[in-house]
Amino acid sequence: MTLEGRGIVCDYGPVRALAGVDLRAAGREILAIVGPNGAGKTTLLKVLSGERRPDHGEVTLNGTRVSGSDAAWRARIGLVSHRTGLYEKLTAIENLRFFAALHGLRRNGRKLTATLEAVGAGDLAGRRVETLSRGQRQRVALARSILHDPEILFLDEPFTGLDPEGAAGLEHALTARRHDGAVVVLVTHDLRRGLRLADRVVVLRRGRKVFDGEAAEDGAAEILDHFTAGAEAP
Repeated sequence: MTLEGRGIVCDYGPVRALAGVDLRAAGREILAIVGPNGAGKTTLLKVLSGERRPDHGEVTLNGTRVSGSDAAWRARIGLVSHRTGLYEKLTAIENLRFFAALHGLRRNGRKLTATLEAVGAGDLAGRRVETLSRGQRQRVALARSILHDPEILFLDEPFTGLDPEGAAGLEHALTARRHDGAVVVLVTHDLRRGLRLADRVVVLRRGRKVFDGEAAEDGAAEILDHFTAGAEAP
């Protein structure tokens, strides 16, 4: 399974957020998209997931163009963004029951509980979302996104607000999804974590791709040195 973006261009009025970006993500692979603030990372993730149409270019899965308006496409993906997509007045388990119904899944209590436990949120099942911390909500949002076993998982800054235990649990969950054959696309400003977790990394700067390769390559380490020194990527 291969997800590709070709010649992606996105404008916000006079501002060009993405300037002809190409990338490729394969199954059983975690692709990290990293870069400084304003590099175009979130815009690129929105295009890949179908949340935003590019002004030019296309996104394909196994060579077939995909569209965010296609219900079949939406059923194949999971998305974790800055908006958790959770209903605050419902408990964590009630949220999962609701989303299971939307996906046409049997609302099997054991399955829902196991999904929460897989992301370290088993103890949150009976709590209303409005009472949860930012990190706890993030865990439940991840459970929502993987409930239907998506083939492709998109995550936008998923480590925000997580304590060390929660971050470790998230890394474990993403590694498990990769092992199951999913495409995992992760956007993060944390280049060090991205390089450690990912198989491949794409670095954006001012809407352009400045690096695309294996996370262990020397070029990726050099870019990390630029970031940790407080300088922009070249």
